[in-house]
Amino acid sequence: MTGAGDAVARLVRDEGTRVLATLVRVTGSVDLAQDAVQDAVVRALETWPRDGVPANPRGWLLVAARRRAVDVVRREAKRLGKEAVAMPPVDPHPDPVSVRDDLLRLVFTCCHPALSLDAQVALALRTLGGLSTAEVARGLLLPEATMAKRLTRAKQKIATARIPYRVPAAEELPSRLAGVASTVYLIFNEGYTGRVSLLAEGVRLARLLASLMPDEPTALGLLALVLLQDARRPSRFRADGSPVLLSAQDRSLWDASLIKEGVELVGRGLRRTPSAPNPYVIQAAIAACHDLAPSYADTNWDAVISWYDVLLTVADTPVVRLNRAAAVAERDGAAAGLALVDALPGLADYPWWHASRAELLHRLGSASAVEALARAEETGLPAAHLAHSRARMENENPGQNTRGFDESG
Repeated sequence: MTGAGDAVARLVRDEGTRVLATLVRVTGSVDLAQDAVQDAVVRALETWPRDGVPANPRGWLLVAARRRAVDVVRREAKRLGKEAVAMPPVDPHPDPVSVRDDLLRLVFTCCHPALSLDAQVALALRTLGGLSTAEVARGLLLPEATMAKRLTRAKQKIATARIPYRVPAAEELPSRLAGVASTVYLIFNEGYTGRVSLLAEGVRLARLLASLMPDEPTALGLLALVLLQDARRPSRFRADGSPVLLSAQDRSLWDASLIKEGVELVGRGLRRTPSAPNPYVIQAAIAACHDLAPSYADTNWDAVISWYDVLLTVADTPVVRLNRAAAVAERDGAAAGLALVDALPGLADYPWWHASRAELLHRLGSASAVEALARAEETGLPAAHLAHSRARMENENPGQNTRGFDESG
């Protein structure tokens, strides 16, 4: 690719979402805005190598995209024998506040609760992440045609249900922001548990949300959490894709700059929530306990368990209790952990519950570990984790392994 082509690619990746956000506000249509921006990008690829990259690339794209949108609207109006609706002009030099507000509107529209979670994830990747339909399909392991239909239905739902293109009112914000954060973390977690191509998208969207809402604990905690987990990426998987237990990871490969940034964000989040713990901030604090330990043996399990106790005050779910039980097993032994795991209700269809039971039963030398791992496979444990757990059970004597769980994300 030429230098101008490289510049276009970087611009579309870095600024494309901002251009789209403004054009959605101007046109009132996600579909029309996406088509117009895509057309502007194609024109840029055709003209910039010849004429040079303009001084204001984003402004160039904004103006070109609006012109294309106007042409489409006029052509459609003429076809229907109607008068074209006037389209507001765009400022090629928008102020930062306007850009931020446009982005926030787009974030909350893509992650509106009227849309299914699958649709939110797909729209967030396509619209906020700037991925093509084919790239979204590959990331979510779906046929491109299926993904195209899903995206079309989501955008039709936005139009027919008249989902407002706005930032939620103050009283709506906490629940709506929690929904957005959940969608972004789901995208990251899909990458963290094996679909590596989605990792960078989850981090990118978490950064976008934190940059737009720098005083919101949820946004700060979410970004801290994904950074502290992503810091371990270089040592998390082997070359063949099999996972490496946290206890066996080479910590010298962890990204110290991401850990530093994540820990600082945890501090900011805690200072903003002195009396009302935020679930994402607390989860990030737990991740920080792991990242700051010089070795697995030096992990402060008392601190980890204490943070889980705090998390239970605001998010008392079986999954949180399962993770706490794993920490108890590391501190107090497999029998203590297994007693807590077996007492948990509602996880019969959750693969990580069965995988945790298999791990603890194996540590205790129980033949039932094999059956528990089989149930983990039946309920959908990722193939790489399944293969790794099975190999360990086959190659280790029962009761030999005393430390280390697969990370479920």
